[in-house]
Amino acid sequence: MVSLFARTKRFSLPTLVLLLELFTIYLRTADAQIGVCYGMMGDNLPPANEVVSLYKSNDIMRMRIYNPDQAALQALGNSGIELILGVLHQDLQGLATNASTAQQWVQSNVLNFWPSVKIKHVVVGNEINPVGSSSEFAQYVLPAIQNIYQAIRAQGLQDLIKVTTAIDMTLLGNSYPPSQSYFRTDVRSYLDPIIGYLVYANAPLLANVLPYFSYSNNPIDISLSYALFNSTNVVVWDGQYGYQNLFDAMLDAVHVAIDNTGIGYVEVVVSESGWPSDGGFAATYDNAHVYLENLILRAKRGSPRRPSKPTETYIFDMLDENLKSPEIEKHFGLFFPNKTKKYPFGFV
Repeated sequence: MVSLFARTKRFSLPTLVLLLELFTIYLRTADAQIGVCYGMMGDNLPPANEVVSLYKSNDIMRMRIYNPDQAALQALGNSGIELILGVLHQDLQGLATNASTAQQWVQSNVLNFWPSVKIKHVVVGNEINPVGSSSEFAQYVLPAIQNIYQAIRAQGLQDLIKVTTAIDMTLLGNSYPPSQSYFRTDVRSYLDPIIGYLVYANAPLLANVLPYFSYSNNPIDISLSYALFNSTNVVVWDGQYGYQNLFDAMLDAVHVAIDNTGIGYVEVVVSESGWPSDGGFAATYDNAHVYLENLILRAKRGSPRRPSKPTETYIFDMLDENLKSPEIEKHFGLFFPNKTKKYPFGFV
């Protein structure tokens, strides 16, 4: 861009204005690390094409969907929106046990839309816990990842489309202080081979990081200002690392837990983070507004332990979903189902 503007005498004023607008768009896109999850568990939600238009009109250029919804994939064509594409849990067994099933899944949901749909990650399993309520799916996660990876690799797209999974914080045996974080011993046999694959494939681990639940479960020891990014000074010192907010501490706990496996370096993408506006303790419009506005600003930088690169972060959720349960889960939307903004801020 330096050489371009060094020759500005050759351009007319209208051309210069256009170039400056394009440069501004470039900078905005390069800097934006924020995306938004598009959940579909509602009986009053707008059609997918209108939701995609809502993303674009609000400069949200990254989306996560939890299943290969065909209407959403069609609507995303040539939109420029980067996509995290989820796999339904009920499909995991077939994908894990039959390579041809995985090949067909990739053909139907990835290759049929690529490259007009900018699929960035395929997420095989969301918050699957091998000792929790989703334990029935755990044995299928890694084999399904591997089969989908091989189907994508066969097309030469393995460096452009990464295959991974998404975890939540319950897999950590300890998360405070972050330097003492580790994964629970009863999930290591599940998680360690997945981390090994991620190292091999140079793929990130996705983590759902929601300080709301940590705060609401322990409001005596965790201050609201720390949970909302509102602390003006360091609240927690952990060796050389200072934490002014709970989000960074939780994210670095995941980083340390990965490092403490000794398997290798894996980047972390925050695949969900948000704050509900209703339905539970401290779930208010004002708290959600403050948290989300600060989260958008936070996404432009890294964490104390990994400061060199902005944290790719996805807000949960685009729209309030009235069919979710418990009640608190219905109120994470940035927008109401009628597409009006719940909060006044922008996304860049």
